[in-house]
Amino acid sequence: MILGHVCWLGCLLCCIQISGISQVATLAHFEDFERAVPFSLRDHQGQLFELNEMQSPLVVVAFMGTECPLAKLYAPRLQKMADQFSGEVQFVFISSNQQDSLAKLAHFVRSQEMSIPFLKDPGNTVADQFQAERTPEVFLLDQRRNIRYRGRIDDQYTYGIQRPQADHLYLLDAIRSLQTGEAVEVSKTEAVGCVIGRVLQSSEDTTVTFANQISRILNQHCVNCHRNGQIGPFSLIEFDEVVGWAGMIAEVVADNRMPPWHASADHGEFANDSRLSEEEKQLIARWIANGAPLGDVGQMPAPPIFDEAWQIGKPDAIITMSAEPFEVPATGTVPYKYFLVDTNFEEDKWVKAAECRPGARAVVHHIIVGLRGEGEFGRRERRQGVHDDLDSEWISATAPGAPPMILPDGYAKFIPAGAKLVFQMHYTPNGTKQHDISEIGLIFAEPHEVRKRVYTQQVHSARFEIPPGDPHYEVKARTTIQKDAELIALFPHMHFRGKSFTFQLREPGQDPVTLLHVPNYDFNWQNSYVLKQRLEIPAGSVMSGTAIFDNSAKNLANPDPTQAVRWGDQTWDEMMIGYFDIAIDIDRK
Repeated sequence: MILGHVCWLGCLLCCIQISGISQVATLAHFEDFERAVPFSLRDHQGQLFELNEMQSPLVVVAFMGTECPLAKLYAPRLQKMADQFSGEVQFVFISSNQQDSLAKLAHFVRSQEMSIPFLKDPGNTVADQFQAERTPEVFLLDQRRNIRYRGRIDDQYTYGIQRPQADHLYLLDAIRSLQTGEAVEVSKTEAVGCVIGRVLQSSEDTTVTFANQISRILNQHCVNCHRNGQIGPFSLIEFDEVVGWAGMIAEVVADNRMPPWHASADHGEFANDSRLSEEEKQLIARWIANGAPLGDVGQMPAPPIFDEAWQIGKPDAIITMSAEPFEVPATGTVPYKYFLVDTNFEEDKWVKAAECRPGARAVVHHIIVGLRGEGEFGRRERRQGVHDDLDSEWISATAPGAPPMILPDGYAKFIPAGAKLVFQMHYTPNGTKQHDISEIGLIFAEPHEVRKRVYTQQVHSARFEIPPGDPHYEVKARTTIQKDAELIALFPHMHFRGKSFTFQLREPGQDPVTLLHVPNYDFNWQNSYVLKQRLEIPAGSVMSGTAIFDNSAKNLANPDPTQAVRWGDQTWDEMMIGYFDIAIDIDRK
């Protein structure tokens, strides 16, 4: 369960309520509340804050979490609003998460450079009074402390999707309406974010416990990314941390958003399939429905041990993306970054293993490293002065949870002497400024050992124009495989308007066979699909790809549904590429 991107963001914002979380207190309907219930809470330093003692005409109560990605992204915006309306609007943050300690609150305040008080709500009493469900979720109180607006801050983020910018500034508009004596046009919206980690009540059914079953599931599927220093926004190793995320885990598992896997189960079997089994899903749902009991700690498995050294072994060569670190901002969207690097290889190299290693793991969503384009592609690069795509011969890549490239004996990729590498870097700001120098490690094979050369080929089409507002625009492409080959992996690539992608293979004289269908393509997850068994492909076979694009307003990630869209390197343009790895015998005659 890699709650990791736009990665961690895309996976975390996936919320479908599960029946059975019956331990959460039943609350009255929001319409029954006209005035906020007074509260008295202390901040991380022990200072007492009472609602009735707040002197500002308006009060914003924001339920926040210290590890929720959206809370981290919105904290600077709320601080900016607090500064803007100083003396007119009092802002307070409240954490009702059982997993948020006072130390975590203190760290959040320091790292976010906040002056807004951050209060602790033991036992989620105040959250229950306000009927708060998520972080962040805001409540705007007027001078009589009536609740005049509740819900989200704006509409930039929704489940798994980030708009280029907010179209509606709900909280800001509500504040300005009250200041001018006007009615609040939108008084309630659905909050989007992390489920508040309420205190749970365990039932008598403790046959499914964290110590026995759940910790093992998390160790196998989740903690590779959900541990300190990795891209997962919180750790899923310790019980005290996991239990606070029980509601969120329930939602993302029920919605099949975690672990992140987008291939249809109807076609193909893949070695890196990260899905939970139905039995594992049922165990998680049952554990949470019964109050997430700890169980007998004597049954707890040993914590997983991760080798922070190179997974491929000691590399023969390590190439860094740049001499100077790249500064990843605390917030905002960072377009893909490209770094061109000399290999300084004086002779040809055969690569049998490669591993991309992020420097700032918490904000590096994925890395793709490929050879600098040659031929017409290279001329276009040099003419435009950009390196915003990779040639078909990429070397290796990594994304949350992805294993390094380790080829079978006798298989290798080729890097010519004097080649240049392009690092494509995807960064996802997490609320704290970071600096990154990522790298790739390579292990070489002796030339005489290599029997098959591995190529990254592609089906692609650059000749398309997606009409404005079109929700289902189809683009097809195909290529003929000239020699007998083995198919190793498939990798679809589109941008924000990508909707679905399908690979098909037609062998000579045969009907097409679907190799991979991705029905709900997600740009936030650049997944490769590695075949469980390599597929023999006879010469003359045709590989085809079918991409569907959604250029309508219903695609919330769409930068501009009023524009026609063509091929382009930037993410607001589009691409239609179906990469695939094949291995071909080396002719040594």
